[in-house]
Amino acid sequence: MDIGFFFKKTIAYFFEPFGMVLVLLILGLFFLLFNKYKYSKIFLSLSFSLLCLYSYPPFANLLIENLENKYSKYDYKSDVKYIHVLGSGHNVDPEQPLSSQIGGASIKRDIEGIIIHSKIQDSILIFTGYGGSTHIPTGVMNAELALALGIKKENILVNGLPKDTKEEALYTKSIVGEESFVLVTSASHMPRAMMLFESLGMHPIPAPTNYAKGAFNGYFKGLSLGAFHTSQIAMHEYLGMLWAKLRG
Repeated sequence: MDIGFFFKKTIAYFFEPFGMVLVLLILGLFFLLFNKYKYSKIFLSLSFSLLCLYSYPPFANLLIENLENKYSKYDYKSDVKYIHVLGSGHNVDPEQPLSSQIGGASIKRDIEGIIIHSKIQDSILIFTGYGGSTHIPTGVMNAELALALGIKKENILVNGLPKDTKEEALYTKSIVGEESFVLVTSASHMPRAMMLFESLGMHPIPAPTNYAKGAFNGYFKGLSLGAFHTSQIAMHEYLGMLWAKLRG
């Protein structure tokens, strides 16, 4: 694995909700072990407070809505040649069908890309994404799903090497140049993706999917793992945008 990519992922982990809560908890227990009760209370209180905050549905919704509301859903009216579906997670458990091997985010991205492709004659689907901890790239898995759903092989381009959004953008730029194309990714990821693609002089048309926000049902809501997961997704994107801006 590229050392820079590994470093980026490691640092980001400790600034995302789970990493932050875990580090503060460990520090609190460390000081408790050595009878440093004042410091132990501070870190344990911070850990518990952040856990509650990120698990509070209205707060999680606020975090994710600021990302997901930036771009509207695709109107299916553009007449372009290329549709780029960004990669997400998967597993390669042979005991599972393909529909279960591909992660939930990838499934929704794939389906949205295929729907758009079905409405544009002779369009080309681009699937990207590396394998992560597996031996099969995400781009290949997503292409396999498209083939299983009846998309012709000649209408698919695959690159299983890109490890992040910027590398995916560079690959597609080598194909489309400055030509407009449809960009399909999760709604929370779309602002960062658009920022990166446009910074390369590209002209993506956003087609967000895989929304995580929920309907507002008042502030008197119990804490939930679902809300914590939503906060995790949102903070990952905010950190990604910050990292991209710092790198210029």
